[in-house]
Amino acid sequence: MATFIVLQDGQHLGPGRLGLTLRDHGFRLDQRRIDLQGEHAIPMDMDGAQGLIILGSPAEPTADLPWITRTLNLIRLAHEAEMPVIGLCMGHQLIARALGGTVEKLPATSLGFEPVELTVAGQTETLLAGIPWKVPMFQSHDFHVSKAPPGATVLARSATTPVECFKVGIRTFGCQYHYEFDRPGITRHVATLGRGLSLDILEAQLDAHYSMFARASDRLCVNLASFAVPFDRLLAV
Repeated sequence: MATFIVLQDGQHLGPGRLGLTLRDHGFRLDQRRIDLQGEHAIPMDMDGAQGLIILGSPAEPTADLPWITRTLNLIRLAHEAEMPVIGLCMGHQLIARALGGTVEKLPATSLGFEPVELTVAGQTETLLAGIPWKVPMFQSHDFHVSKAPPGATVLARSATTPVECFKVGIRTFGCQYHYEFDRPGITRHVATLGRGLSLDILEAQLDAHYSMFARASDRLCVNLASFAVPFDRLLAV
């Protein structure tokens, strides 16, 4: 059974629908809790694993914390080995930082649903197949990737975030938006933050946008589960 190492910082910032989809496709998740173990949650290498997922975090992605330094090194190892590397929110930012991109603070927090538009390259990218060219996605970030890593292809953008999604190399893929959240997860996340967006406004946004968001997010998760790990590596496990 192929294994993904999952780096998770907080109980409510889990792999959500992405984790469920990967399990449904026969993958095993080795979840590591940074909030409980710090840098010791992060392995020194990718031995015994076939992929890496880096989830969101309340920490600043530009900080030089020991666990962030160790995560950057692990991203480089997995990327150089052409393993699937999937980043969500801060994970997306750390992939960019590890591979030579630029991460900066936004003028204002991005929180709530915002239309995300596929670039021309995104419209023909296999991992985004079946996803509308413009779709509302749930956002929650203070930092963003202002410049993608060298050689990366920007696949999606929004009015506030020019690099919403990128791919670099063969199997390294980052998304700023939280496609892993289901509806209760979004509500729980905003309630935990306790700032920036009232729950009444959030519920109105969910009523208006959640159905399309969920369909696109489910499709993205299925695409990742279907195409991220090459078939020959699955046979070798």
